[in-house]
Amino acid sequence: MQPKDLLSLASEYGNPLYVYDASTIEKQYQRLTNAFSKVENLRINYAMKALSNLSILKLLQNLGSGLDTVSIQEVQLGLHAGFLPDKIIFTPNGVSFEEIEEAAKIGVQINIDNLSVLEHFGAKYPKVPVCIRINPHVMAGGNENISVGHIDSKFGISIYQIPHILRIVENTKMTINGIHMHTGSDILDIEVFLYASEILFDAAKQFAELDFLDFGSGFKVSYKKGDIETNIEELGKKLTKRFLAFEKEYGRNLTLAFEPGKFLVSEAGYFLAKVNVVKQTTSTVFAGIDSGFNHLIRPMLYGSQHTIENISNPKGKERFYTVVGYICETDTFANNRRIAEIKEGDILCFRNAGAYCFSMASNYNSRFKPAEVLWKVEKGHLISKRETFDDLIKNQIMIEI
Repeated sequence: MQPKDLLSLASEYGNPLYVYDASTIEKQYQRLTNAFSKVENLRINYAMKALSNLSILKLLQNLGSGLDTVSIQEVQLGLHAGFLPDKIIFTPNGVSFEEIEEAAKIGVQINIDNLSVLEHFGAKYPKVPVCIRINPHVMAGGNENISVGHIDSKFGISIYQIPHILRIVENTKMTINGIHMHTGSDILDIEVFLYASEILFDAAKQFAELDFLDFGSGFKVSYKKGDIETNIEELGKKLTKRFLAFEKEYGRNLTLAFEPGKFLVSEAGYFLAKVNVVKQTTSTVFAGIDSGFNHLIRPMLYGSQHTIENISNPKGKERFYTVVGYICETDTFANNRRIAEIKEGDILCFRNAGAYCFSMASNYNSRFKPAEVLWKVEKGHLISKRETFDDLIKNQIMIEI
C-alpha cells in the first residue's frame, strides 16, 4: 500500500485505525503452499488468535485455509465465518473438560496436550479420534513468552511421556489420528525447526493409525529494514524431502499440516495513529500519539520493534524521536528512533501490525478500540466499527448504592 492510500483511509475512517492489505495475505498464503507444492496432502490451518476478524477469516477460507483455534469462542467464530467443523482444529491449553467436550460435539478435530485430560477423554469418548500435542523440549522463539516447546513449558505432553500415552491408548482403546508440535514463534534458524521435526517423526512411529502430522508454525517475518526472516522456501525443500521419506517408511499417505498466524497476516497490517503532541525535554524529543498499549501492546510486552514511518512527511529530514502513547503508564513504542520530522497532527504508520495487535487490544483507561479496514482491489472496506461509549457500558449494570 502507498502512503497516500493510508492517509486517505485515515481521513475517511478516523484514527487510530488498523488497515489490512488483502493482497499481502494472499501472497503469503501462496508462498507457503508453493514451498510445499510437492506434498500431496498439505493443510494450512490459520492460527486465528493472530487476527480473528470475520472478514479476514472469510478471506483465508476462500484461499483454502482451515483454522487453528484455542478457545470454544474461536471455534464458534470460525463456524460463523463459514468454516466446516472438519476444517477446524481445537488446540486448547488449561481449559475445562466441558469446553473440550463442547468442541468435540461440534465435530472439530480435538488436539490434547495433557495426560490426565487425554485419559479422561479417551475413557468417555473412545470413538472420537484425537490429536496429541507433544512437547519436543526444543527452545525456539524470539521471546521467552512465545517460546513454547522448551522443557519448562506449560504446553504439550513431554516426549519422555510417550509410554504413558501408549498405555492410555491401550487402556481406553481410543484412536490417535494426529501428532502435533509447536516450538515457538519467530523461529529464524530452520535447522532448529528441522531438528524438532525429527522428534515429531520419531514420536509418530509409535502410533499406527495417524492421518496427519502437524508441525505448528512460528515462522519469522521481517519487522524492520535489513531484518532476517525464515527462509520458507528452503524449509519447504528440506522438510518436504524428509516428510515424503517418512510417508514411505510409515506405510501410508499422511497430511502435512501447519498452523501459521503471524506469517500470513503480520506484514499485511498497518496501524495508523495521529500525533497529539511533540514534547522536548532536556534530552529527549517525545512524539505522543492518540493511542497506547491498549491498542498495540507488542512493543511493551515482547520488546518487538515495529517500523514507524511519518506518512504525512515521508521525505522530511530524519530526527530522533521517542514515540509514546496516551496511557497513564509508561507506554513507549520506540526509543530514540530515526523518523522523518514529526509535527503535531501528522499520521504515523506502524508496520507489521496484522498479527497479535488488534487481537490483543483492550479498553484500558476506558479507551475505545479502533476501527479495522480491509484494503482489497484498491478499495478500503470497513470490517470493524470504531467503538463508542455505548459499547463501553453495554454489559455493565449500575446498581443503586
